[in-house]
Amino acid sequence: MRDTSTYDTLNNLAVWQAMPTITLEEMRRVRLMNRVDTKYVLSYRELLTLLDRAQAEGYRVQQIDGKRAVGYDTLYYDTPERRMYLVHHNQELTRQKIRTRTYVESGQTFLEIKNKSNRGRTRKERTTIDRALFYGFTGDKAAMDFFAPRSAYRSDELSPALATRFVRITLVNAALTERTTIDLDLRYEDVRTGCSATIEGMVILELKQDGLTASAMKRLLRAMRIAPLKVSKYCLGTALTVEGIKKNRFKLKLRDIEKRLHSIKIITTNS
Repeated sequence: MRDTSTYDTLNNLAVWQAMPTITLEEMRRVRLMNRVDTKYVLSYRELLTLLDRAQAEGYRVQQIDGKRAVGYDTLYYDTPERRMYLVHHNQELTRQKIRTRTYVESGQTFLEIKNKSNRGRTRKERTTIDRALFYGFTGDKAAMDFFAPRSAYRSDELSPALATRFVRITLVNAALTERTTIDLDLRYEDVRTGCSATIEGMVILELKQDGLTASAMKRLLRAMRIAPLKVSKYCLGTALTVEGIKKNRFKLKLRDIEKRLHSIKIITTNS
């Protein structure tokens, strides 16, 4: 069950009264499926300051059915030994993630294949699928026609691995050349073991651009002394919920985040 208090708190922020909105249809002009991503980690308090300053810079917030903070349900697939996770942990530059994702407010579900190149570019391709295929798409011909020529993995070696839930705020700059996604209330469940984890007090911000160009958002973050930090929601969730998996690199990452934010709380529950 999703915590509706997070929705209520975020959707009633005073800053929204001043920040103009952008519709989901307008946002389709800023898809940035082949892009450079820069990630940051910040606290809730820092987020409120950032939103106020972003409004003054002309940023708009995406609104869906009257809501600015919306829910995302994501399911990552992996091999039995979690090869996609280990490729990332071992810092290999070329890697791929395969997931299904439901956008809760719009009701749309997608099969997504996300590739990271050795030049730091992220390329995402996706196709709409029926919501019933969220936990298993391989029996659907249209989904497999999309999957087969794009995946670095065989369909028979993949199965659901980690479910994630979070609340997202999406901002776009006045020129419609970049998107900023802001993810909060991160909740993980390893679907193979039933172990779950929550990271409270942490915000993951991702700036998505065509290239490493000038950005008012980067300038605002720099002024707040918030430096970029490479972080993967999938890898953090796997490290927290899978007993015995190689995780030294991500344990160090979590310590760095705790030192930086001081107030995050990690709650892990075994099935």
